[in-house]
Amino acid sequence: MDSINLVESFSEFKEFKNIDRERLMRIIEDVFRSVIIKKYGSDENFDIIVNVDKGDLEIIHNRIIVEDGEVEDAARQIALSDAIKIEPDFEVGEEVSESISIAAFGRREILNIRQALVSKVMEYEKDNVYQKYKDKVGEIIVGEVYQIWRREIMVLDDEGIELMLPKSEQIPSDFYRKGETIRAVVLKVEMRNNTPQIILSRTSEIFLQRLIEAEVPEVYDGLITIRRIVREPGQRAKIAVESYDDRIDPVGACVGMKGSRIHGIVRELRNENIDVINYTTNPSLFISRALSPAKITSIQIDEENKHAEVFMRPDQVSLAIGKGGYNIKLAGKLTGYEIDVYRDTDIDTEDVDLQEFNDEIDQWIIDQLKSIGCDTAKSVLQLSPEELEQRTDLEIETIHEVIRILKAEFE
Repeated sequence: MDSINLVESFSEFKEFKNIDRERLMRIIEDVFRSVIIKKYGSDENFDIIVNVDKGDLEIIHNRIIVEDGEVEDAARQIALSDAIKIEPDFEVGEEVSESISIAAFGRREILNIRQALVSKVMEYEKDNVYQKYKDKVGEIIVGEVYQIWRREIMVLDDEGIELMLPKSEQIPSDFYRKGETIRAVVLKVEMRNNTPQIILSRTSEIFLQRLIEAEVPEVYDGLITIRRIVREPGQRAKIAVESYDDRIDPVGACVGMKGSRIHGIVRELRNENIDVINYTTNPSLFISRALSPAKITSIQIDEENKHAEVFMRPDQVSLAIGKGGYNIKLAGKLTGYEIDVYRDTDIDTEDVDLQEFNDEIDQWIIDQLKSIGCDTAKSVLQLSPEELEQRTDLEIETIHEVIRILKAEFE
């Protein structure tokens, strides 16, 4: 293994690893200086010249010529008789610069040098990746799905760096194939067993915030402030926004004309419903807005215990709770209050439009009932399950479930 092969092998790191020329030169020089110190006790009288581009490495040993028999330090001095073998005109007191072949270190030492270089290069690569992504925490990255496992997905960035998207950080309805492009936010960077682990997330509130900043220039420029974001990934999200400029409607700016700005975000989040509301320091008004699209009639707040009792029309209760209870759950997280919803018994509601139940009953079922003239809850309850089964294409189990939901509205 001669000097050319040794240096050329590490020139490859410059090509395949993300190492700049100067850094590679310093790594090679540091490794050889440590070998020289081990062999000669000091590296003060040695010059190491590295040319990574050409694959050249030269080690120069500089010594002062002394009379034969007066050499006290072989690393700094050379006997005259040895010096004139290099150049016949040398005299005592002059400096001799002698080139040392790598082969002089011995085959075993050369192998150790190579291993040390590999170790240093890999160490630098790991540190470089760690520092790069440590500064990218909270930023969105675009990568390619490289490997899919049960508990995580490996993603490669444009430099081939491995990133991990755990199952817990994926939207439940996420589905990817190898080679597909994926967008996620850098959640955290950790060192495990001296190896950087970059963890991505698509469920983080920060991911949604960055998507909004990318779609809404007013948010990116600071004209609109996102005060709070809460999410139930893949289901629903609520965002409280505020603008200090009265000329800007923060909700309208975030949603866009006919939902143009929010539509792309919803699609990215697998059709996650996004409610954008105006932030306010008035807790009653904030809770009322947070329960949107439901409309409340009155509210009682216990600020000390952070508890709110909300009263509303019976036909609004299901809207306030939302499908799977996500609406009221996220409203509580957004406002910081524990919210209890009650039917306002002072309001006499004769009937409830069937469309009000679209959070609990699938739209196609509602359409089936409407097709036979049942537009309200009571009009459905007036018919027997058997008659409903005969007049519609609904299964009897579905009909019983619909009746249960409608009866609960009047209990």
